[in-house]
Amino acid sequence: MIQRLIISALTQSAARRVEQFVRETRDPAAIQERFLKGMLRHYRNTERGQRYCLGDICSVDEFCDRLPVSQYPDYASDIERMAAGEQNLLTPDPLKFLTITSGTTGKRKWIPMTQRLQRALQKANIVSIGFAAQALQSQGKTLGKTLLPNSIQLAGKTKGGIEYGLASTGSLRANKLLGSLLFAHPYDILQISDSRTRQYLCLLFSLRERNLQGMATNFPMLLLRTCRYLEEEAESLIWDLKHGTLSTTLDLTPACRASLQRRWFADPARAAELEQTLKRAGRLTPRLAWPHLSVISTARGGTSDFYFQRFGEYFGDTPVFGGVYGCSEATFGIAHAFNEDGCILALESGFYEFIPESEWGSDHPKTLMASEVKIGDRYRILVTNDAGFYRYDTQDVVEVTGFYNKTPMIVFRHRLGGLLNSTSEKTTEFHVIQAMRRLQHEFDLSLEDFCVTLSDHEIPAHYWVNLELKDGSHLPQSESFLRRFDAVLQEENSHYQVLRRDQVPPPGLRVLACGSFDGLRRRLLRKGSAEQQLKIPHVSEDRALLAEFRVIQELQWPQHR
Repeated sequence: MIQRLIISALTQSAARRVEQFVRETRDPAAIQERFLKGMLRHYRNTERGQRYCLGDICSVDEFCDRLPVSQYPDYASDIERMAAGEQNLLTPDPLKFLTITSGTTGKRKWIPMTQRLQRALQKANIVSIGFAAQALQSQGKTLGKTLLPNSIQLAGKTKGGIEYGLASTGSLRANKLLGSLLFAHPYDILQISDSRTRQYLCLLFSLRERNLQGMATNFPMLLLRTCRYLEEEAESLIWDLKHGTLSTTLDLTPACRASLQRRWFADPARAAELEQTLKRAGRLTPRLAWPHLSVISTARGGTSDFYFQRFGEYFGDTPVFGGVYGCSEATFGIAHAFNEDGCILALESGFYEFIPESEWGSDHPKTLMASEVKIGDRYRILVTNDAGFYRYDTQDVVEVTGFYNKTPMIVFRHRLGGLLNSTSEKTTEFHVIQAMRRLQHEFDLSLEDFCVTLSDHEIPAHYWVNLELKDGSHLPQSESFLRRFDAVLQEENSHYQVLRRDQVPPPGLRVLACGSFDGLRRRLLRKGSAEQQLKIPHVSEDRALLAEFRVIQELQWPQHR
């Protein structure tokens, strides 16, 4: 009863924040200017603030003229000093946490997290929850219990005693009370380091919740992994649910096992229900286990479309909600509707500028404000925020998909460095994902994953289309598939179309052995990539990325034989 009252109060508070945010979207220029001036006042006496004379800046134009576009190396030495305990360098507020980036698309970085920045990010999260609650209410549903198997383990502490970890770790640790209310499993399970054990226990406790309403994690690929665990461990999970046991195969300390066992009890009726479902369907999926599942929350845009192709078999028509769009350095957008990629610019989480494509090669690019961007165009997005970053270039490329009142809606397309260039065709992840999405339908193809790379020794290089088929699947029309890939990619990327005429050689096809991309994930994890932020690249100029994996079929066009 108390829990329902608290969730009701949260929903009402989020609804009020949505109303305020919607009002702000009618005048984004004023809201953005207010944010920037407030930040400049607050940060003017920091070491960096004095270096740039932030207290003397009176307008947005003056700010853009005086401060250069920046990237992480411009802040690295100051952040190292902050990690050692120095104060008032980038921010006037003490550090609460250091966020570390995932490390899958570049060298790992530390991002300062202060209470002021936490509050700004929490505003965006609450607005997102409010929009989700509204969407659920329109379907006659309410917020409810959610399965979220993320880790909240810290990566460590600096010599200055500052804790550091992933962005999601910092957020979940800062919102422990909220998580304890909304999660269908004990919050403490997220402290477990062994991924499979953590996943198993989150699933086990959640299976006891017949009316589970949500599943959430950072990326769609991770949700598919949870689905796979549910299928693989179905019999063991049902056994533990029936008998009130915790599998002896779980990697748990005696103290942790004892603590969880005190909160775990048998539910034979629920176990019998799931046993019948498993017997009837031959598998256990989230949609079968939880027929009242109302929403899936995970990242949209970027590489997500490829993985969404497989959501139907696990989740049916359960809607997907994007939550907030951001990275370790910043939050950029707030999702406002189910099954939509576009996010509304998060007006109170940062000050944003947009670099049009025509300026990407400039050392001093001219930028546009939020009210000046155009639907359908792509931009590099700069952020000034409470991490103490000014005009910071994350290298994210976004597309403007529309406007919410007068505020742009954006979707992440790719990282600036996420390109393939045999010559200068600039094929992005978005291009190849769109092409592969079409080909999956056209050839009724079941893919585990894929990545397009460049050949080793040719100049110019040709593309290798590296596929891993789902176990038991086949590609009998391999030559037709390869020719269609080439044709569809030309339709998706006009630069590729032009340069394929006489510069870029035709592509080749390699079908990799089952388990290859799992092997790639393990390798990336061994190198230090964070499990819950791991992103498998769908294009890579690393020509040796997949070299260690067995090729079971290879096809080249006659020009390459």
